[in-house]
Amino acid sequence: ELQFTAKTLNRQATKAQRDEKSEKTKLKKASIDRNTEGARIYASNAIRKKSESINLLRLSSRIDAVASRVETAVTMRQITGSMASVVKGMDKAMESMNLERISVVMDKFESQFADLDVQTSYMEDAMGATDAVSTPQDQIDLLLQQTAEENNIELAQGLKESALPEPATKQKEKPVEEDDKLAERLRAL
Repeated sequence: ELQFTAKTLNRQATKAQRDEKSEKTKLKKASIDRNTEGARIYASNAIRKKSESINLLRLSSRIDAVASRVETAVTMRQITGSMASVVKGMDKAMESMNLERISVVMDKFESQFADLDVQTSYMEDAMGATDAVSTPQDQIDLLLQQTAEENNIELAQGLKESALPEPATKQKEKPVEEDDKLAERLRAL
């Protein structure tokens, strides 16, 4: 049941990632239309969806870790029973002092101990991967800037001018360079 819950949370995280992409698309359209307020709202929604996705993945990981702990406890119970039978076998072997039998029992014991060690290290690795995430205003501004730069959109003056340089200079430089290249090609002909 824990694994089913973890899978459900993973599906919800994937849905949140799709919603984030949708909000980024809306952000791009609002930036093209020079809708500053709408762009801020879509950027905020995209960052919120990203945080939601990360939080769902984190919760899924924790539930998966709990499932691993439960599985480890069940395995420990089984190993304890196996170890008891190994000890009984060792007692019988010690009584007869059959070295071959003692060697087989010790090999079995070492094998079970190695399996337990692998399972314990896996559980510890699963529990060690959690962080806290927040969404400050500077991330919204950064996302707006990145979207504008990726799509060669000139940002409206309503945004923080100190935080967001205008990418319009890049747009103006490209046509000049292209004109120079075309002029050189014509001269060559």
